[in-house]
Amino acid sequence: MEHMNNLKDKVVVITGAGKGSGRLLAKAFAERGASVAANDISPINVEQVVDEINGQGGRAKAYIEDVAKKVGVQNLINQVEDDFGRIDILINHAAVQPNVPLLSMDEWDWHRVLDVNLTGVFLMTQSAGRVMREKGGGVPPLASLKDSLGASGVIINLVTETVRDEKQEAAFVASMSGLAGFTRQAARELSPYGIHVYAVENTRDTIIASVFALFE
Repeated sequence: MEHMNNLKDKVVVITGAGKGSGRLLAKAFAERGASVAANDISPINVEQVVDEINGQGGRAKAYIEDVAKKVGVQNLINQVEDDFGRIDILINHAAVQPNVPLLSMDEWDWHRVLDVNLTGVFLMTQSAGRVMREKGGGVPPLASLKDSLGASGVIINLVTETVRDEKQEAAFVASMSGLAGFTRQAARELSPYGIHVYAVENTRDTIIASVFALFE
């Protein structure tokens, strides 16, 4: 398949790669020939998925950093550059989703959700985007996604748009609304550099098809 060839030997950074959709995508990108830089704040799960990928003949490495911290993001991006030489694709998956009623929510819970789900995406997009810009040098704004992979890069933000009625997730809903708006603006600002930015619905049953449809 064409997208298989497009992704071979590309370097993909995935935040929150230890669980859920991040784990699924890490393994799926590796199966398609990409090198996977798997990030998570907790070493146990992410090191397990990296071991699975490498054990099956793929190429992956774990990076334990908190994407809500600027220093952690800078360390992550610098380490990936040192290990792989570039960044072609960024998947922003790391998120926290506490089920806390609005009227009893602690300020710390509110800030932690926004720090990870929104500030973390900003920091990762900014840092990885700078690397992609330097690598590509810019391609026309209407270049195809295939051309962008060859020249600059792709950033995919996983957004959860549907929250179950019984959930009490004011902070999470606010962060997802902010992420959708941020994605639209980032797409506008990074397009002149040949960097494509997308929002993809983070639904476990369809995430693989939705993400890889972008590369066909």
